[in-house]
Amino acid sequence: MPQSRSPGLLAIYPHITSRDRQLLQLLDDHHVLTTGQIHHLFFLARRTCQIRLGELHGLGLLDRFRFARTGGGSQPWHWTLGHNGHRFQAAAHNRSEPTARSSRQTVQRLSANPNLTHQVTVNEFFVRLRAYARRHPEARLDRWWSETMTTRQFRTITADGHGLWSVANATTGFFLEVDTGTEPLGRVVAKLDRYTGLIRRGGPRYPVLFWLGSEQREEHLHQVLRGRRGDVPIATATHRHDPAAAVWLPGGATGRVRLTELPSDHGQPVADNPNFDDDGLFVL
Repeated sequence: MPQSRSPGLLAIYPHITSRDRQLLQLLDDHHVLTTGQIHHLFFLARRTCQIRLGELHGLGLLDRFRFARTGGGSQPWHWTLGHNGHRFQAAAHNRSEPTARSSRQTVQRLSANPNLTHQVTVNEFFVRLRAYARRHPEARLDRWWSETMTTRQFRTITADGHGLWSVANATTGFFLEVDTGTEPLGRVVAKLDRYTGLIRRGGPRYPVLFWLGSEQREEHLHQVLRGRRGDVPIATATHRHDPAAAVWLPGGATGRVRLTELPSDHGQPVADNPNFDDDGLFVL
């Protein structure tokens, strides 16, 4: 550890568990998680989760915010990295030491971001898969990439997220598009053109999952998609369903299936495909 890291941070190390480090890394990658999401990811008892989050907040590793709920009461706490959490992650990844001011600004910008609800919903999708895997040893979420990581790795697409989901010996890759009803469906469907381009360049042919806010919105999307020809497999479900269950309706189909029943091809060893390394081997 570089000497420039202040002794105050080093003094916290004996209080940081391996589970805490996993949480810090998730928040570094995905910015924000609610109390309920963290509970489902790491804890059995909600009260134990709340106590630990309070301790991490007291250590400056986490920060939090919440808003008033329409009709009274408050929304759940939204947790993000605190100043010491930013410092710890910077040290872990050899990044520059953040200032207290920059850490405060990061939290303020996140809390005021008009896309905050969308970000929490995207994270909720992956949290539900991880929670399912905790209960079912044969299931694994092998990859959970944020929008930023997905764009960096695949270059020409801007999915809300990307994952690899395995159950027993079956693995399905997917791109996630979370719909909150704010865009015209024509614009939503137009996003498929970039996935088509990725496939034609030798990239993976993964299903694009449209996770929608209501059954009505889902029905309307299928109407717009009807008759559309393309190389991109698609499937839809709504936010109220567990994405690990048999809830996915493929385009043109009448029955719902599980993620591992959707078509999935990892593509060719080309520059646009991060599934392969320099030796041409598949990388999970």
